[in-house]
Amino acid sequence: MKRVSFAAFGGPDVLHLTDAEEPHAGPGEIRVAVRAAGVNPVDWRIREGQFQKTRAVALPAGVGQDAAGVVDEVGAGVEGVAVGDQVFGRGSHTYAEFAVLSAWAPMPEGLTFEEAAGYPSVVETALRILREVGVRPGQTLLVSGASGGVGSAVLQIARDRGITVIGTAGAANQEYVRGLGALATPYGEGWVERVRRLGRVDAALDLAGSGVIRDLVELTGDPQKVITIADLGAPELGVRFSGVTGDVPRALAEAADLISRGKLRIPVEKSYPLADAVAAHVDSQAGHTRGRRVIVV
Repeated sequence: MKRVSFAAFGGPDVLHLTDAEEPHAGPGEIRVAVRAAGVNPVDWRIREGQFQKTRAVALPAGVGQDAAGVVDEVGAGVEGVAVGDQVFGRGSHTYAEFAVLSAWAPMPEGLTFEEAAGYPSVVETALRILREVGVRPGQTLLVSGASGGVGSAVLQIARDRGITVIGTAGAANQEYVRGLGALATPYGEGWVERVRRLGRVDAALDLAGSGVIRDLVELTGDPQKVITIADLGAPELGVRFSGVTGDVPRALAEAADLISRGKLRIPVEKSYPLADAVAAHVDSQAGHTRGRRVIVV
């Protein structure tokens, strides 16, 4: 089969489309013929070797953890899913023609494979950090980097829970953020004062890693009220870095419920063929994403 892999850590140009042995589903796993794979910041952080001290990757390695596709192999002990089912979920090396998933759910009605591939990691992350930051209905949450995939999910899930959200994003994404039910303000000089004028901040999430941790602590008054998924230096300021995956099957089930109730919709900003994974990573690292980027197989 064809898969995207890298044999050395580095920039996007270390990615190559290669021939590889097909993987097979082990106990508790399924294999899918991949139709689309989600592009997540964690993919290029792993490619750069940022997590080698905490979760080392053996080279050469594949890329990607989210996928939507058609089940074509079911591992021992797996029930409730059959060959031919359409699913979305999380596994490993998903930028490929076939991939093994360790967590999955039936693909929600009305979604294309491209759309479905964009949900697994961002919804799991959104649910996890909302839980960790402890924001409650009636309170106000500040989200730095509100227009990307995780931000899009956080804004909609928070709104469904009765939480007021202030979202910071680039100038071009202000209407998009407002359309997801948040109060919006742009980045740039004076953004802290603009946030203060919008209301008191009870908790904050840093999704972009753009050097705002000190400001978020100032706005909330407590480093324990701030969570980041993007700034590895945040713990030096007493702020938690959230990087340990939570309950993915539960997150997928909640995502499917929110989608079916019309409470969650994350648009695909751009799709790339498998051979253009380098371009997908270049664009992902450049930021300013509105929704999701996906690889189409």
